[in-house]
Amino acid sequence: MTLAFDDLLRLPDFDDVRRYVPKYDQPGPRYTSYPTAPVWTEDFDESEFREALARARNRKLSLYIHIPFCERLCSFCACNKTITQDHAVGGPYLDGLEREAEMLASAIGGERRCVQLAVGGGTPTFLSPQELARMCRVVDSHFPPDANAERSVEVDPRVTSRAQLEVLSEHGFNRISLGVQDFAPRVQRAINRVQSREQTERITLDARALGYASVNFDLIYGLPFQTVASFGETLDQVIALRPDRIALYSYAHVTWIVKAQRGFEKKDLPSAERKLAIMLLASQRLGEAGYRFLGLDHFALPQDELCVAAASGDLRRNFNGYTIRAGVDLIALGASGISELADAYAQSVRAPEPWREQVMKGHLATLRGWRLTPDDVRRKWLIQRLMCQGEVSERAYANAFGEALTERIPDLRPRLAPFVEDGLLVPDGEDYRVTPLGRLFLRVIAMSFDAYLPEPDLERPMFSRTV
Repeated sequence: MTLAFDDLLRLPDFDDVRRYVPKYDQPGPRYTSYPTAPVWTEDFDESEFREALARARNRKLSLYIHIPFCERLCSFCACNKTITQDHAVGGPYLDGLEREAEMLASAIGGERRCVQLAVGGGTPTFLSPQELARMCRVVDSHFPPDANAERSVEVDPRVTSRAQLEVLSEHGFNRISLGVQDFAPRVQRAINRVQSREQTERITLDARALGYASVNFDLIYGLPFQTVASFGETLDQVIALRPDRIALYSYAHVTWIVKAQRGFEKKDLPSAERKLAIMLLASQRLGEAGYRFLGLDHFALPQDELCVAAASGDLRRNFNGYTIRAGVDLIALGASGISELADAYAQSVRAPEPWREQVMKGHLATLRGWRLTPDDVRRKWLIQRLMCQGEVSERAYANAFGEALTERIPDLRPRLAPFVEDGLLVPDGEDYRVTPLGRLFLRVIAMSFDAYLPEPDLERPMFSRTV
């Protein structure tokens, strides 16, 4: 049995989903990297990072800039951020970015043009228009943009002005992602993010008027007080605004990391069954509105590059989400930034001031990282293929690495047999394809290839739940 690309767009039966939630609802990684960040070690230091950068001189270059500052705390958020009303912190932070960009460009060497730039946070539009212009000049002076570069920015509609969007547009930004999460007033109050539809619509219309080629909305399901009916009303408003892409993220309740989440009463959070019902409703409604369901949690209109990449097998996944850019080195600037090279990961010091102190002294502020082994590279490839193409392909693996997959993982078929039995995978010759039911449990299937998973610890969990 072969599943065509369009078959993956079908929705599973809710009774099937409900049947398997108890079995597969467990803590597990999101696999934005492999090995996952908890495995990384502080033995990987600045010198290791510099050596990795020197090895990575012949690949395309993608950049990520982290702006950590937010005026207000959104209590659901697990991102690295610093809450402050003092906008004077922007200038010194940009001083650090400029010094870091200079060091990274020197360490990389060569004339490598930047094919992709993403700015996230925190809240990038915490910076003034003048500071945003300076940020762009800094990065472009050290990493000149490719003529067809994709340049994207995350914004909070509550604090973003048309003037900020104009500056970014003048510096080549062509994609924008709006944090929306949910329009229901009760949910917004619970997560301390009160944001009107009008604020979101204003930024959407401004971005389109300024020529941004793509508008993305971030939504989250599983937040306090969400119901199927209330989220249906949010979907009505989202669909009416017609963003080009929608990221539908599962709320990660990680109170051991995010203390602000401890204010959420357990009874206020949707059950796993209701959470999945909300997700299935969103998938159905977005599908009916013309969006295609891609990978683990993204939707896009058919003409979008993500859809084209998914159909051709070129979709990729990294710390910035799903992307069409294959064969690139992702270099991160700013506090807590994570770089992903062909054979290494490196994360910078998380807090802005210690990060700035180190870079101003001429050091890359490397906190931890990991150099991938040959086995890591192969397992990473398998997980990427599963997350992006929805398959486990022995033929493609053999073509990529010159060895049989069963040589690398001798018990492959016994590992995958339970997923086949439960209807999450279907055999296709020597390969396996993810079913519509299976795509809801991609993280669990991916765990079959993870050589570093620790034993579950209910007292001190490491990952969010997969459902």
